[in-house]
Amino acid sequence: MEFLRRALNPWGEDVPIGVSWDLIWAAVIIGAVFVVVHALMVPKKVATGEIDESEAEGLPEKLQRHTVGARGFHWSMSATMFALLITAFFPVIGIQFPWVTIHWIAGVLLILTVIYHIYHVFAKQDFWTMWIDRRDVEEGKLGLKAALGRSVERPRAGKYPVDQKMFHHVAMIATLGAVVTGVLMMFRVDNFLLPMNTYMFSDATWGWVYVIHGVCGIGLIFLVIAHVYFAIRPEKRWMTWSMINGWIDRNRYLENHDPARWTVDGGSQTAEAEGD
Repeated sequence: MEFLRRALNPWGEDVPIGVSWDLIWAAVIIGAVFVVVHALMVPKKVATGEIDESEAEGLPEKLQRHTVGARGFHWSMSATMFALLITAFFPVIGIQFPWVTIHWIAGVLLILTVIYHIYHVFAKQDFWTMWIDRRDVEEGKLGLKAALGRSVERPRAGKYPVDQKMFHHVAMIATLGAVVTGVLMMFRVDNFLLPMNTYMFSDATWGWVYVIHGVCGIGLIFLVIAHVYFAIRPEKRWMTWSMINGWIDRNRYLENHDPARWTVDGGSQTAEAEGD
């Protein structure tokens, strides 16, 4: 398997022009193998500790987990991400349509959703919510043992478990890499936002821009497969529903979240206590 596609430019230089299309199938296969192995090895139900009734005092039946803004960003990004992956890789396997225009328009919409998300995080949420600290590391170790059937009690997390935080960081890197290189690539296609300028970089530099863009896109294929898989697993569906309706019930909160790390104020508003 080749990892890069290369070609000779008009001056006879051997330059990269993108990643090998074989990597698309590699990402799909790796994603499928991951899903099958995880489904066979990890139980659908992980034992949790007894709920302390004293912690339930004063809590309403339903607690807000995601605001309307957070849910809007999530589903908008999901739609644009699927549009980008379809328009990027379907033509490679022979399904032809006016994909270039759809692709860059979807890319612009993705950039707008990312900008909104950055604003929402700094203006409406606690930036450190997704920060991985020492407690998350310990939670991850114990959670992995519990998921594999070891006789340990699964620790309760803050608002977001450590595996969600790790996924968020990897997806953020892949998305930002695709966005930055995608903006540069718009200078090579006819659009009404940026002037066409194919000579702003050398052929070799343009090639590496395409390589980075392709690597990020292929990485996102695997991440999307994993994300959809975890969203439909029985023990995770309550999280998926919370991204639809915005709330979780009191028992789910006490079973899965440490009130000392995710403090719920009055039921309708949430505050984070995720620091070291």
